[in-house]
Amino acid sequence: MTAVAAPVSLATRASRLRTSPVRDLLALTADPELISFAGGLPAAELFDAEGLRRAYDRVLAEHPRAALQYSTSEGDPNLRTALAARLERRGLATDPEDLVVTSGSQQALALLTAALLDPGDVVVVEEPTYLAALQAFDLAGARVLAVPTDEDGVLPDRLDEIVARHRPRLLYLVPTFQNPTGHTMPASRRQAVADIAARRGLWIIEDDPYGELRLDGEPQPWIATLPGAADRTVLLGSLSKTMAPGMRLGWLRAPAELRRACVIAKQATDLHTSTVDQAAAAWYLAAADPDARIALMCAAYRERRDALLAALPAALPAGSRWNRPEGGMFVWARLPAGSDATALLPAALARGVAYVPGAAFFAGVADPRTLRLSFTTHAPGRVREGLGRLGDVLRGARG
Repeated sequence: MTAVAAPVSLATRASRLRTSPVRDLLALTADPELISFAGGLPAAELFDAEGLRRAYDRVLAEHPRAALQYSTSEGDPNLRTALAARLERRGLATDPEDLVVTSGSQQALALLTAALLDPGDVVVVEEPTYLAALQAFDLAGARVLAVPTDEDGVLPDRLDEIVARHRPRLLYLVPTFQNPTGHTMPASRRQAVADIAARRGLWIIEDDPYGELRLDGEPQPWIATLPGAADRTVLLGSLSKTMAPGMRLGWLRAPAELRRACVIAKQATDLHTSTVDQAAAAWYLAAADPDARIALMCAAYRERRDALLAALPAALPAGSRWNRPEGGMFVWARLPAGSDATALLPAALARGVAYVPGAAFFAGVADPRTLRLSFTTHAPGRVREGLGRLGDVLRGARG
């Protein structure tokens, strides 16, 4: 007799979670014939596998009991020291005690929503914004409002208007090489945002997973360094883009009271991030040359970005627009009026090329013409081949 599964009655906030087309499309990347511009995947051949192997070997040979034991929720002291030193070198005075190590920066975002948000609280985001942040806010039961943007990020006047009217608890931003648009907020715009936050009593989550992947231009100051914002900004970072995403190592930098609340939330979530992975990362940051590896990545990504940008005019229909990011992983494109990137995706997949329709990244009214293209995963020749396939699809749609 076949057992009948009991019906599942999901919690209200779980039942309304949006799915991630990015994660769904990752299931297709096992096909070696598919050229995917969909996932924000670092180039696996650029990982320092040998250096990381030495790091694991060293910590397991010299400190096996500590590396394999339970650890503190705040994180490995050696790793926090190494991360603090890197932040110091990039212009942000940081004590190791200011940091909490997390299982990827996505967990940092989840801990902050647990610490700061009650169901029904308002969160303000850029339009468009990072899809997994929208999922985290949905899971927390928050009401998400979008602020219009231009190529420099959120529009300060509109931000101030929305904050004054709706009294949000926090503002979530990816100000450097934004996901999905690749835009970078200039210093003047960052200061305007900091001023609004100070005047309106607004928390800022400044997510910075891509900041070290600068390909051109000059670094911009973290919002966390600006007058008026230092005591109300939480900075998130990650080693996924510069070391290895499989290690699932991120961190948050926050004022003491909020940091303590995040530690308690982490205790209720996973107790602590993997001890052995933290120990290996700490050894690697101290004993290897991570900056040389990042420079190698940036050189490769610059060639790949330029190959993608050079191929776009022939691939996309007349009237399309796209940006030229100074770093990060993504190019944001907009097809001509009347186009629908979601409707075109099945034909693209059938032709062996993938991208992410931009509609998924909008908290408000989506722009169906938009799409996100990641340039980091494939070498220039493969990038050109993939854009050629995409051009065939789009020409077929126009014909």
